[in-house]
Amino acid sequence: MDKKEFWQLLEAAKDKAKGSQTLQEQALINSLAQHSPEQIIEFECILREYLLEADHFNIMAAQKILNGYVTDDSYLYFRCWLIGQGEKVFLEALRDADTLAKVAEEPYSEFEALLYVATKAYEKHTGKKEENEEDSFPRGIAHSRGLDYDFGSETKGDDWTENQLPKMLPKLWKKFGA
Repeated sequence: MDKKEFWQLLEAAKDKAKGSQTLQEQALINSLAQHSPEQIIEFECILREYLLEADHFNIMAAQKILNGYVTDDSYLYFRCWLIGQGEKVFLEALRDADTLAKVAEEPYSEFEALLYVATKAYEKHTGKKEENEEDSFPRGIAHSRGLDYDFGSETKGDDWTENQLPKMLPKLWKKFGA
């Protein structure tokens, strides 16, 4: 699996789901389960690469404006949501996080379930259940390749304070700010 196919799978599932993350997750699992175990593992690795790429203070600032708070988990799930929006939205947000004002809606939702899509698709394809999270097939292999979104990333860019947010991301602030 390459990055082009990764985005095609994500966007096809998003189109099929018509706004429902639960349906998007299921559509993605079902389509991914039709691929070989090696391709499913590559999907997981590409997902993790994009999670690491999106680890930027500007993305975190957008999440702060949208949610009103930032925690390690909420920031990770926000990056999952961002990836789940598709390649165009993702790349635009990396260039300028303020572009998210065009696509973000209230109530804002995260997309934690995206983290488990490859494992569920792998289980569905192979019929094997993971023994524990550390040994799960796609997740464990991606982790062994150094693709660890919990401890393998250093947030890029410049940190910010809350009083900088209105000027930093004016469109998001106008739409969602306090």
